[in-house]
Amino acid sequence: MPTTDRYTKNWLKFALGFVICVLIRLMPWRPANIEPILGTQMPFSKAYGALAGFLFAFFNIVVFDLLTRKLGVWTLLTAGTYGLLGLAAAWYFARRPADRWHYAKFAIAGTLFFDAVTGLSLGPLFFGQPLSEAFFGQIPFTARHLLGNLLMALMLSPLIYRFVIQNPVLEKFGQLKFLTKKS
Repeated sequence: MPTTDRYTKNWLKFALGFVICVLIRLMPWRPANIEPILGTQMPFSKAYGALAGFLFAFFNIVVFDLLTRKLGVWTLLTAGTYGLLGLAAAWYFARRPADRWHYAKFAIAGTLFFDAVTGLSLGPLFFGQPLSEAFFGQIPFTARHLLGNLLMALMLSPLIYRFVIQNPVLEKFGQLKFLTKKS
């Protein structure tokens, strides 16, 4: 049965999720391919819609690459691909409940899509890497990426939805009331 839960677009919650994702990605000891973006993006896409889901991931990649001084052509490809996952997540979760199994299913499909698009295009298109080398080199990367995103989907995404998105205490803060018309 489709759910139509839409929470007030609370920009404090959104900014908090965004900043935490960037900070986790900046940790020097973080295991490779353990990314919090998809696990955080899915609950926000469900609650806030496609545009928020797209912007969350797109700018998370861009800000990280700017902060680490690794901005390049890959930034647009990876940010755009993660942004597309935000659009897809909004569509997918508009018809499904925010539970760990739906997060897990989307994380698997989303990770395979992301790694296929980015892993099989960046090396061959921009660095002259043979396609077969990109494909076989992508296998261990995707395996770790799948494991990380699956764990985030099973553990982190439901917690974000329940304790951040649905949190009535946080709902009182972060609403842009000064931008709304007074009647």
